[in-house]
Amino acid sequence: MSQVPIRRNNKRRPVAEINVVPYIDVMLVLLVIFMITAPLITAGVDVELPQANAEPVSANDEPPLIASIDASGNYYLSVGESRDQALEPHELVELIAAHRKLNPNAKVMINGDRNVAYDKVVRLMVMIQSETGIESVGLMTDPEE
Repeated sequence: MSQVPIRRNNKRRPVAEINVVPYIDVMLVLLVIFMITAPLITAGVDVELPQANAEPVSANDEPPLIASIDASGNYYLSVGESRDQALEPHELVELIAAHRKLNPNAKVMINGDRNVAYDKVVRLMVMIQSETGIESVGLMTDPEE
């Protein structure tokens, strides 16, 4: 009696699927890290605002364009994120005009340090209004204690 060899089908095919579970774990860890660190990050220019009793801007509105003047008289523009590069006044006005073309409902606020000469704040406000056609420019203040 002869033995017939038994053929086993041991052909293994490689699995061509991506295991996404480790990627989901990494994304959840990153999400938690960003959720914890986002409130700790302060954006904008360090400006000591004057105090006044004024109505706060609604939190439901989209982030305003913030034109800042620091204590040394340098101009900055913030649109929700930090901007640490000083600008010339005409560059600042051009950036505001370009952003308003993309988003015509964005509010424009001036964030002037309390130690800056009043005429610098007024000149910036007039430049913004005259060169961009924006009718309303707000002034930022800290609430009174």
